[in-house]
Amino acid sequence: MVAILGFSREQITSAVQDMYTRVAEAPQSRFHFPVGYEALNALDYPVDQIEQLPEDIAASFAGVGYPFNGNAIRPGDTTLDLGAGAGNDSFLAHSLTGPNGRVISLDLTSAMTRKLRQRADEEGTTIDVIQANAEHLPFASASIDSITSNGALNLVPDKRRAVTEMFRILKPGGRLQLADVVIDRPVTVDCDSDPRLWVECVVGATVEENLLAMLEDAGFEDIRIVRSIDYFAHSPSRQTREVAQSFGARSVEIAARRGSRAPGRLRQWMRRSHPRRWLTALGKRGFLGVSALGLALLTCYGLLAATVLLATLGVQLTLNIQLWSGGIGLFTALTVLAVAVGKRRHHQLAPTWTALAGACLVFFTLFVDYWIAVELAGFIMLTGAAIWDLVLRRRDEARRLGLTHS
Repeated sequence: MVAILGFSREQITSAVQDMYTRVAEAPQSRFHFPVGYEALNALDYPVDQIEQLPEDIAASFAGVGYPFNGNAIRPGDTTLDLGAGAGNDSFLAHSLTGPNGRVISLDLTSAMTRKLRQRADEEGTTIDVIQANAEHLPFASASIDSITSNGALNLVPDKRRAVTEMFRILKPGGRLQLADVVIDRPVTVDCDSDPRLWVECVVGATVEENLLAMLEDAGFEDIRIVRSIDYFAHSPSRQTREVAQSFGARSVEIAARRGSRAPGRLRQWMRRSHPRRWLTALGKRGFLGVSALGLALLTCYGLLAATVLLATLGVQLTLNIQLWSGGIGLFTALTVLAVAVGKRRHHQLAPTWTALAGACLVFFTLFVDYWIAVELAGFIMLTGAAIWDLVLRRRDEARRLGLTHS
């Protein structure tokens, strides 16, 4: 899993197609994820449903969960299987929609769609097979009753666009069931455009709460996680298992319902700019230390500069020294805490000791005796510690992913 950085969207798409062409044409090959009957059994597909599947279709199964736990498909539905692959879930969806329903199978990979179309014709099954991109779904708005998807969204570069497209084509009240890979913390090193890492399912995955928020932002309602699965425990690759474990990667099965209308742009902006989201994102990306330090510097020097500037304009502003010092001290302490938490990632104490030493100098100037040189030295040490911690976090992440730079 050694990677070279700097790949384009087109190369990601090509890598995904190459990988799943192999799954379609040579499913007996060794992959970093479970395939075929091994995967179907590991993900708890019912035995009677597995027995319904054509053998060659089941052999190329590469899903990450059992989305039918979402119970989205009804008799008579027009159902889209998004990222259908060889079509295992399409065949099962067809049995649920019944003779009055319609199943549309959409996948990016021509080898998969070709295999599914041939088998569907041989079985006499009315499954419409389309090769297309999840970011640009070729369907009219409000034309689909239900969507099922299994392990497709984590392979899509623009997930928000794909979710918006799913909302657009569903009828009001339409139902979504999906199984996909999520992670506890985002990949932050410069590798999110590396095609080989994308097809390994971790780099392209979304933080769980971000995926749920994305669905809600688009206008989905009654969103719930039906089941969480340790999917990567079944990977035959030790390195993939270790990478997945380090990022908290797993698969989840989600059910949701399309709301009557998409939220307006103002409402979406307000949701995305909520302070809780920003704080959570900063924490998961390792930027809390740098952010807390920035607030400490802003409180210390920004307020002082603003007071001086206003005074030159004839506006008198009196700072409450106790509150001012308390604010600086609070953000300084938060900087030390955030740096200390980084030890869990990179296992080095030096940044924490440096941050503590810098904080002691700042506290000395705040509460004992003010010396500007001591204060500046303290903030310089805090800055060095916060950046040091951030660099070590990124190096540890790159090491876990097996990255080399060129």
